[in-house]
Amino acid sequence: MQRRALLAAPLLAPPLLGLAAAPAAAQPAGVAMDEMLIPGGDPGIQLYLRNKRPEAATPARPDRTILCVHGATYPASTTFDLAVGGVSWMDYMAGRGFDVWCLDLRNYGRSTREAAMGQPPEANPPLTRGAVAQKDIAAAAAHIRELRGLPKIVHLGWSWGSSLQARFAADNPALVERLVLYAPQWLREGPSPAAAGAAGEGPLGAYRSVTRAQARARWMNGVPEAQRGRLFPAGWYEHWADSTFATDPEGMRQVPSVLRAPNGVLQDSREFWQAGKPYYDPAAITAPTLVVLAEWDQDTPPSMAMALFPLLTASPGKRLVLLGGGTHGIMLERQRGALFQAVQVFLEEAIGG
Repeated sequence: MQRRALLAAPLLAPPLLGLAAAPAAAQPAGVAMDEMLIPGGDPGIQLYLRNKRPEAATPARPDRTILCVHGATYPASTTFDLAVGGVSWMDYMAGRGFDVWCLDLRNYGRSTREAAMGQPPEANPPLTRGAVAQKDIAAAAAHIRELRGLPKIVHLGWSWGSSLQARFAADNPALVERLVLYAPQWLREGPSPAAAGAAGEGPLGAYRSVTRAQARARWMNGVPEAQRGRLFPAGWYEHWADSTFATDPEGMRQVPSVLRAPNGVLQDSREFWQAGKPYYDPAAITAPTLVVLAEWDQDTPPSMAMALFPLLTASPGKRLVLLGGGTHGIMLERQRGALFQAVQVFLEEAIGG
């Protein structure tokens, strides 16, 4: 009955269904926001955390507290908390009673940029490898658990972030309440589309520089020509691009403007996914797990999810959801409500062991 009631409820608040975007600084009624810098997984590293939660105080619960981790190129704030149509994904979850956090890994967004990010990329090896990112996730999750007095929380990741969160869940089963893998990576042939702007198959530098034209081309890859004009309501993509590229002031000073993204994820992809070696063991994940993605996703196509899903042999109540009419970035597209609802059903529904 819980599942049926949720599906029958209005999909999204009325502002989200409209095309006019609210001012970026505005918060929906009843939603509180905090932001902070916390110590990272290594000395000298500070991590940016943003929190959205109901204004009305409620007891902390493991199944209502979520840590969201971004993908290979873009920071967490414009992935999970960009108010297009007046409401962000974090706003939507907070509006349903959830305590939601998003994390910028080091060298992304508003977290510490290491000195190598200010040097020519070829002068240093790839930054923010998976093992380093795991330290930052562990630090952020520990901070949230301690602050809320909880033994474990929900972990949600997008794209590369799903691999990082899955690895964390496999290595720390006692700390993960549920796991959401949105557009998950799995074994692939050839480089990831995220490698646009990198060094092809040659040695990788510390970071890559992505232009707006490259970002848009990657986003539209795989979308039927007749559907491209309908993918975003008017102004949504531009709002995302302006907000995302503004998180890299040094890149903004270049002509054309760029977003610099660490290459550790691409080095890991070469050594793991492209080499036929999984980055984590799905069978070691014991938390209830949702695998969700959209049909036009070319970065992590449905074939990857189909290969991964049967391997989650120890996950109770696991499920796979394929959404129509969207891409790798459906969370910011016209069909974003389908993603929000699919995740919310999973988060709110009782799951037996």
